[in-house]
Amino acid sequence: MAIRALILIEGTRSNGPLYVKAAQRLGLHPITLSADPARYDYHAPVSVEAIRVNTDKLEALIHECSLLRATYEIAGITSADELVYATVGKLCRHLNLPGPNPESVERCCNKFTQRQLLAEAGVPIPAYHLAANATEVERAGAEIGLPVIVKPAVGHGSIGVRLCRDADELAEHAAYLLGGKHMSRSSPKILVEEFAQGPYYSADIMGNEVIGIAAGDFGPLPHFVFRGYSHPAPLNDGDFKRIADVSLSCLRALDLGWGPTNIEFRWTKRGPVVIEVNPRLAGGPNPRLVQLAYGVDLVTEHIKLAIGEEWNLSRRQSNVAAARFLIADRDGVLDWISNGDHAAAVPGVAEVALYVNAKTPIVRKGDYQDRIGHVVAASPSRTQTAGILERAVDLIDWSISPFPTLGEKGQSAASHLQAAAQAVLQKR
Repeated sequence: MAIRALILIEGTRSNGPLYVKAAQRLGLHPITLSADPARYDYHAPVSVEAIRVNTDKLEALIHECSLLRATYEIAGITSADELVYATVGKLCRHLNLPGPNPESVERCCNKFTQRQLLAEAGVPIPAYHLAANATEVERAGAEIGLPVIVKPAVGHGSIGVRLCRDADELAEHAAYLLGGKHMSRSSPKILVEEFAQGPYYSADIMGNEVIGIAAGDFGPLPHFVFRGYSHPAPLNDGDFKRIADVSLSCLRALDLGWGPTNIEFRWTKRGPVVIEVNPRLAGGPNPRLVQLAYGVDLVTEHIKLAIGEEWNLSRRQSNVAAARFLIADRDGVLDWISNGDHAAAVPGVAEVALYVNAKTPIVRKGDYQDRIGHVVAASPSRTQTAGILERAVDLIDWSISPFPTLGEKGQSAASHLQAAAQAVLQKR
């Protein structure tokens, strides 16, 4: 009998290892297809077959899967990476395997198209305009009214997302985005949006079922870098239902409902307003929080769906789980980061992850890549969980030295910046 394999197309630093481990627990042999397998450091601690292939080309993936079928039974194909998720759907369709609707994923990943479909369905969203040049950006800002959110029309991880509070900031950020260097696969078009103000929530959905709603908070503006989030959000039954109802309206409007979806909201004077619909699991430690809070393993259940097995989304427990992110406070070279093991030993801490090693160049971008680690804790109460996180985070310390000036040790600050950019690409 052939070995049953799960094909993983690309991956992410946070969720990629979860898919590998969950596949192995289900008795599957995980195989990663990647344009650069070496950039996923989760291949090192576990035995994972990794094959180099151009994952931008559907034909190349079809060819590689045809070769693998000579040795393995391909039980399913999936990914934790939004950038290739539409291609995953096309590959599954070609091989007659369960998978997401690729057309729906592509429409959803274009933020402007997503906005149009949600607006047509009457889903509450911020006012918005699409802009292709600096003049259109300026006009959109004036029509909507400053401050506005300015972001790439295609992107993820808050890359290139910024609050522009005046005309100078608007012009500066538009020039940056139109330069096209912020993200390799991004569209040159820009989305200018109303700044929807209010508490942040996100709904974690599997299929057509809202599993849980999280609350989150951010670091200082003008960027949107998460400081932390928690499951469940402190909502009464009525407010939970309002967010859940709007979430299901999003699925209908975007023709989603197969597999995982994460929907981000701001609770404004109008109630819940949709900021973004992501046709995937939330990144970072969020799947771990869902498992700790409700007993639902979203990654495992997603894999079950991908291989055609019955899933189980029933809640098995009721805890408060929360994550706190460690965020670099300056640019420079990380001298050291310590006491992660001490933090992990605090009762109630479920996970401590440090993303960077000593001597890593740190260049803050104002997006998810500014985070250098996280701590996850869980307990039966919100107050207790908050106290556990505070004790654990206070134990972790680090030092960042300024980049050497030109001539010091034969290396300039510019070379450090280049090294940092390369490190970011390798850890995407």
